Amino acid sequence: MGRVWTEAALERGDRVVATARRPGVLDPLVSAFGDRVVPLLLDVTDRTAVLDVVDQAVERCGTIDVVVNNAGYGLFGMIEETTEQQAREQMETNFFGALWVTQAVLPVMRRQKSGHLLQVSSLGGIAAFPTLGIYNASKWALEGMSEALAQEVGPLGVNVTIVEPGPYGTDWSGDSAVRTEPIEAYEPIRETRRASSTARAPEDPRTTTATILALVDAPQPPLRAFVGAYPRPVVEKVYRQRMETWDAWK
Repeated sequence: MGRVWTEAALERGDRVVATARRPGVLDPLVSAFGDRVVPLLLDVTDRTAVLDVVDQAVERCGTIDVVVNNAGYGLFGMIEETTEQQAREQMETNFFGALWVTQAVLPVMRRQKSGHLLQVSSLGGIAAFPTLGIYNASKWALEGMSEALAQEVGPLGVNVTIVEPGPYGTDWSGDSAVRTEPIEAYEPIRETRRASSTARAPEDPRTTTATILALVDAPQPPLRAFVGAYPRPVVEKVYRQRMETWDAWK
């Protein structure tokens, strides 16, 4: 998604500081768009590197108008199966990476008295699913932090939008995913989840670009925005069940 959003911004004439962990990944963008794309290496789990990249971005571009925190990956497995390292690495990328970038850019945006942070969460940041518990935890943490952040920086002229996509045809469940070592007792639950996922056709990531550009162009952007048709009915059901439970136990 980050790549198609970058391409969409460049195609309409914006300038983009694009970051990636591996050298050469961004070369095709440089070839296509020249100096309107500033390619920089970055692993968002390295806080010192994040601060350095933000300094370079300001030096090269002067301002930072929009930041998209979209670095993340899927961790698939049951809670009991998850190792300490897997859990910590998931939080380091999906939550702490976004936190470090957010902290690094806020002094710039406060000085400007303007800016917009897009925090890429997920349907899994609102509703939880078996086999995705630690991923859910990372996105719920991002959502909680971002909701408080919006109240802190809104009066200073900085906007925050939590972007909540449904399932898309990215490599989130493919090459970039991490999987736990399975425990046999959970196989029936895993199989049910697998069948549910297989029955749902993922959407094309390129269809999200109009929504993202509309969000960053909006004079009063929303705190939260679904991306795609899938999240709304799922979330309605989840919130209805929560209210019913709270009412039953009030």
